[in-house]
Amino acid sequence: MRTLSLNARIVLLASSSIVISAALILFIAYDRLVRDFEQVLTERQALQTAAVASKVNEELSIRLNALEAFASVLTDGNNLLPLPQLEMLLGRQPNLERLFGGGLLIFDDHGVAVAENRFVPNRLGTSYADRPHFERAMQSRTPIVSRPIIGRTTDLPLLSFLAPVESDHGDLLGLAGGTINLAEAGILPEEIKTDEGTILKVLDTGNFIQVGALRKDQPAPDLPPPGEDPLIDAALSGIPFGVVTDLSGHRWVYTTQHLDRLGWLFLSAAPYEQAIQPAKASFRSFLWISLTTMLPLLLITYIVSRAATRQLGGMSQKINRMAADSTSTQRLNAKGPAETRNLAKAFNTLMAEREALDVLKNQFVSNVSHELRTPLTSINGSLRLLQSGSAGELPPKASAMVELALRNGQQLQALITDLLDFEKAVAGKLNVQMRDIDLSEAIEAACAGNRPMAGHYSVKLVAKTDSMLSVFADPDRLRQILDNFISNAIKHSPSDGVVAVSASSTVPGIVRIMVSDQGQGVPEHFLPHLFQRFAQAEAGSNRAKAGTGLGLAICRELAGLMSGKVGYDYSNGAHFWLELCAKERQGEDHL
Repeated sequence: MRTLSLNARIVLLASSSIVISAALILFIAYDRLVRDFEQVLTERQALQTAAVASKVNEELSIRLNALEAFASVLTDGNNLLPLPQLEMLLGRQPNLERLFGGGLLIFDDHGVAVAENRFVPNRLGTSYADRPHFERAMQSRTPIVSRPIIGRTTDLPLLSFLAPVESDHGDLLGLAGGTINLAEAGILPEEIKTDEGTILKVLDTGNFIQVGALRKDQPAPDLPPPGEDPLIDAALSGIPFGVVTDLSGHRWVYTTQHLDRLGWLFLSAAPYEQAIQPAKASFRSFLWISLTTMLPLLLITYIVSRAATRQLGGMSQKINRMAADSTSTQRLNAKGPAETRNLAKAFNTLMAEREALDVLKNQFVSNVSHELRTPLTSINGSLRLLQSGSAGELPPKASAMVELALRNGQQLQALITDLLDFEKAVAGKLNVQMRDIDLSEAIEAACAGNRPMAGHYSVKLVAKTDSMLSVFADPDRLRQILDNFISNAIKHSPSDGVVAVSASSTVPGIVRIMVSDQGQGVPEHFLPHLFQRFAQAEAGSNRAKAGTGLGLAICRELAGLMSGKVGYDYSNGAHFWLELCAKERQGEDHL
């Protein structure tokens, strides 16, 4: 890399970035494709299980509706029909016999079987009122179907249907019942595996049998033991969908649908390859498109890099012109290609000249400030004596002129004081006396001192303090920063606005003091120069003329001397903040 030209480095870096970005995009795209096709497959399986469950539910509803209609003809309005008529009606129900292959029965209001269409020994005269589904039918007076019941002699799962027989007055006269053999009734799907390799299983969670695997005249197969069939284990875990790997290593996308009426769980599973294969096909197409697109990008990168390196000579001249606006003190290392070395030399020359000018300017400002301070103090003192009437009462016009001269003299003296303080702070000669300060008292004192100014501008000044907070700082310098922030906020607040001074400790050991106003804030273009000396966002305006442009710069230097920092945020108003240490440090005097 050290021997490569700048052009080659740019090309290599850009090309590597393009290739790495394309690889990441391809990886993410493939993962997204697999997930999308997996979701599509899961939704398809969910639709299939819902359709099967709906078919079973529809078959149950058909039988319940038919049995309810049959129950309505078993009464004369007040009583259950006589036994001969009941037996005659049972013999005339070919449609019901097709729906209830296990037989039809009629029970009295105590759940005792009184008539049947097929003779079963010891069934007539037996009371079934203690059966759970009989109790539910008698209490609810609505047609119900029982959960699967395993026959005592056949070991086959049966379903029992009941419909109440009621009088015209709503009294329970008896029950019409029917049973079906699940292996012969035809309410289950005829096939358990589709042409696409999808598996469909129907599980009875109450009796732990595989209803979907029933065969005529054969006992219902039990569910496999835990761990033998991971697919069934996943379905019974309560998670309605997901991906599972069976014992042979094949992955399946499964979904489940629960039929509460029977306590059945419908499980549909499809091979995971059905999601992978279309994802791979789409990924291959995307891969070729990406490779085709990268070649022009690499060519464009080479052309742009060549154009950039040829312009380095002109860049050095631009940096020289930017020296007047730059505040950086860094140096560039004169290493690398010739273009980079030339640029570094030009920049370093610029920085050296700027620093020399800064030193000369600082010395000049310091000397002038000192020379002006003494005579200006004398002039202001004389003007105060004249204004107070020590030399006799002045005429109105002369008094007005003296007041104007004193006000301008005080403003000039404030400017000189700010200049001297700033130069001392920059040179590290400004003394600070550090001690623990009750922040609540300091903020209240600053607000009290600035309330006359706030009243002049029709601004309300509010202090929001926490009596538990304290900072380690110089009280005079802290007051100087607060006065500057508060006065700026007052001057830039709208009439009848509110200026709030608050403090909080969001970071352990650090306290932030915030001065917030409701003004328009600092213009965005001026933010880089906000805390620089002689910087004013409203240059030329009346408010700009009222300040020296040094206040925020002095605040920044004072905060640095107290191991703190200042900053600015805007959110529904301007927010100037000062962060100081809350924990006391060793030593009292700091320079």
